[in-house]
Amino acid sequence: MVVHAPRAGLPGRCFALTGGLLFAGSLVYFLVAYRQFGQAAGPWSSGGSWAMAWNAFLFSLFALHHSVFARTGLKDAISARISRPLERSVYVWVSSLLFGATLWAWASVPGEAWHVSGTGAWLIDLGWIGGLLLTAVAASALDPLELAGIRQAFGRPVTETGVLSTTGVYALVRHPVYLGWVLLVWCVPVMTGTRLVFAAVSTFYLIVAIPLEERQMRRTLGEPYDRYAAAVRWRLLPGLY
Repeated sequence: MVVHAPRAGLPGRCFALTGGLLFAGSLVYFLVAYRQFGQAAGPWSSGGSWAMAWNAFLFSLFALHHSVFARTGLKDAISARISRPLERSVYVWVSSLLFGATLWAWASVPGEAWHVSGTGAWLIDLGWIGGLLLTAVAASALDPLELAGIRQAFGRPVTETGVLSTTGVYALVRHPVYLGWVLLVWCVPVMTGTRLVFAAVSTFYLIVAIPLEERQMRRTLGEPYDRYAAAVRWRLLPGLY
């Protein structure tokens, strides 16, 4: 079903476009910042225990925003106070700023979990490239303009359907974007303490969030999602979860 929404005014459309650029910029910033984690002390660096607690707090703020904002009640409240075409853009703005702030303020943690060189490092880098490609392919199937809130702000048709894809990367796992994320954060030849905490905390939140998201999808879509889950068995890691 194609849903036609009213178009936001000129300031709203500018707000949405800027939010889309901010969203893309935060992802690029992640790719750059994560590769540098552990190479130099960050602005909030301190002892190992304090740093890990601080980092967990930072990511919790970002993750809680993602989970709470996804609830329909909050979406409706924001739509009532702003406008429905800009509801997604507000989420994108807040999420992107929180993600960027989390990366900037991430405290350095001492130590290394592993340091691989030579052929092994090349193989690990291939896994990282695979994660990047998987994320890009999976996200493109979800309509990046809709994810960024731009389509809604410009009043472009948004497709709502109970048919879920079981082909391509969505035949592999039900959450291929999250699988791409796991590859991006874990497939590094040098796993510093700083990277390890980020990878572990973010992966933990994905594992916790997936059942909650699927519960919401079942409420929204009903039986079609049950059929989809039966067709695509694994949530995140093929053969494991």
